[in-house]
Amino acid sequence: MISDENRWLAWAREIEALAQAGYTYASNPYERERSIRLREIAAEIIAGHSQLTQEDVLQAFNGQPGYVTPKVDVRAAVFQDEQLLFVKEAMDGRWTLPGGWADVGERPSLAIEREVAEEAGLQVKAERVIGVYDANRYPGKLPLFHAYKLLFLCTPVSGTPQPNFETLEAVFFPLDQIPKSLSRFRTTKKLLEDAVEAYRDPARPTKFD
Repeated sequence: MISDENRWLAWAREIEALAQAGYTYASNPYERERSIRLREIAAEIIAGHSQLTQEDVLQAFNGQPGYVTPKVDVRAAVFQDEQLLFVKEAMDGRWTLPGGWADVGERPSLAIEREVAEEAGLQVKAERVIGVYDANRYPGKLPLFHAYKLLFLCTPVSGTPQPNFETLEAVFFPLDQIPKSLSRFRTTKKLLEDAVEAYRDPARPTKFD
């Protein structure tokens, strides 16, 4: 659940989504004006509780035209000999399952295979979906936009772990030595628990929020 201290962001995000939908489907100039003002209010709320300026927030809002829907984050659970692959993010120096935002026009399975190749230097095959999660309802840093997280169980095909410009390290950790300094929004405790369960039980059903 979103904590009370972050409730302002959930409200602002919802106001912006309603404003964007209202603007998209407005039938007259007055409805568009009201929608624009609602968007400005949402930007004011976020700017008042963060280090972003109202202009920065409005620019971000303007980058998603049309009806607003959640963004999609893909993550990979890559197991090898009772070990799980982690990468250390260059952005915050913390560990996470490899992954990132899916690209437009890209199949989800190819998106995660590409992310692992880019962040960890490994070629993998996406085998099945472990879970589909509402990323904004788990502990960690909340992004400006609403997001869903898709967690895939992946099998290594070729290559050896190596970082790239987005990552500092790429390492297989034994399951009893999983790093504690996690990049929390990217990889939560629940994701790791579900990943291990899915790895050990091929019949385990997909989890979803």
